[in-house]
Amino acid sequence: MTKILIVEDNADLAFGLRNNLEIEGYEVAVAHDGVAGLAAAQSHAPDLVVLDLMLPQMDGYRVLHELRASGSKAAVLLLTARSEEADKVRGLRLGADDYVTKPFGVLELIARIEALLRRTRHPSRKSFRFGDVEVDGDRRTVLRDGAPVTLTPMEFDLLVALLKRGGAVASRVELLQEVWGHSAAVLTRTVDTHIAELRRKLERDPAAPEFILTARKAGYRLSQ
Repeated sequence: MTKILIVEDNADLAFGLRNNLEIEGYEVAVAHDGVAGLAAAQSHAPDLVVLDLMLPQMDGYRVLHELRASGSKAAVLLLTARSEEADKVRGLRLGADDYVTKPFGVLELIARIEALLRRTRHPSRKSFRFGDVEVDGDRRTVLRDGAPVTLTPMEFDLLVALLKRGGAVASRVELLQEVWGHSAAVLTRTVDTHIAELRRKLERDPAAPEFILTARKAGYRLSQ
């Protein structure tokens, strides 16, 4: 059974989310502060974490940082009441895969969760290579110079989406729709942030990338 961890200090909201997700057939655990949430994530190895940013004892940013630093590949969906773009970008840079801004509808949240889990469960069936990077779609692994590179689920899916195009340009909107399942109305900065992380992890010089290239006013492409 797919395991979901909810880290949310609002007890009523956490209770409602848990009930709705259990009705959908998920195994759900709840933590009400950042310290307990991090401990639960590390001990229960959930498939997906629903993580509020404003938490007592340890905020969601710190929880996310520690989670990724420990090597967790769980998909992470942020819950945020913040409307500032910089706050959302910060979460994405720390390794979040998606976010929902409060207030939100339960059906919207469940749809976002299902989209994230689909991409984790159904990997690409093809392997790729560019430069010193090897991508195994079956195992969802990436090697650089033979050493493993840890990518978040969305970083991996974004990389594969670029690779499948064989060097053709993909617009930000196309990538949002293909990788995140979002409409054009969603923040396109999400794509830029994940591209920056891919360059940081896979390019020898992220400031002067050789492979993950920007097509000015058009989008991105991957040179193979």
